[in-house]
Amino acid sequence: MTTAAVPLRPRAVLAEAVLPRTLTRTGVTVGLGALLTALAAQVAVPVPGSPVPVTGQTFAVLLVGAALGPARGVASMALYTLLGVVGLPVFTDASGGAHVLLGATGGYLVGFLAAAAVAGLASRRGHDRSVPRQLAAAVAASLTIYVFGAGWLALSTGMSLAAAVSIGVVPFLFGDALKALLAAGLLPGAWRLVGAAEHD
Repeated sequence: MTTAAVPLRPRAVLAEAVLPRTLTRTGVTVGLGALLTALAAQVAVPVPGSPVPVTGQTFAVLLVGAALGPARGVASMALYTLLGVVGLPVFTDASGGAHVLLGATGGYLVGFLAAAAVAGLASRRGHDRSVPRQLAAAVAASLTIYVFGAGWLALSTGMSLAAAVSIGVVPFLFGDALKALLAAGLLPGAWRLVGAAEHD
C-alpha cells in the first residue's frame, strides 16, 4: 500500500499575518523593504584587500524576503536596485548609479533578488516558524548571494574563481553566519508573538 505525497500548501508570511491588507496589496511593503535595505546598506565595514565591505544589506535581504514572501521580496529588491541604478544614494556609502551594478560588486546586488526568492519561498512553506528550518533557509539564501557575487567578481575583474571566493566570500562567512543565526531567532520569535497576540 502506498500513500501519495501531500503537496506543501502555501502559508501566510509574516507581513500578511501582522499588517492590514491595504499595506500588503498596494505595494507599500515592497517600498518599505527597499527602504530597510537602503538603510542597512549604510552600515558598512571595509574589509582589507577586498572591494566588498561587510554591510547590513544581506541581513535586510534575509528579513525582507522571509517577511514579504517570494513575489514581494523580489519586487522589493528589484525596486531597491532600480533606485540605486537611477542614481539615488541607496547603495553602500550612500552611492548610486549604474556603474555600481556594472562594477565588481554588482553580482551581489543581482544575488539579492535571487536570495529574496529563496528566503520567501521557504517562508511560504512555513520554514520561518521554526528555528532550525529558518536557519537552513537563511544559509541557503546567503549561499545564493555568494554564487552570484563571487561569479560576477571573477568575471568583472578577470581574477580566478578561487581568488574571487577568497576575497569575496571567505571574509564574510563569520558575519553572515551571525546574520543567519539572528534571522533564525527573530522570525520564529515574531511568529510566537503573533500567536500569543491572537490568543489574548
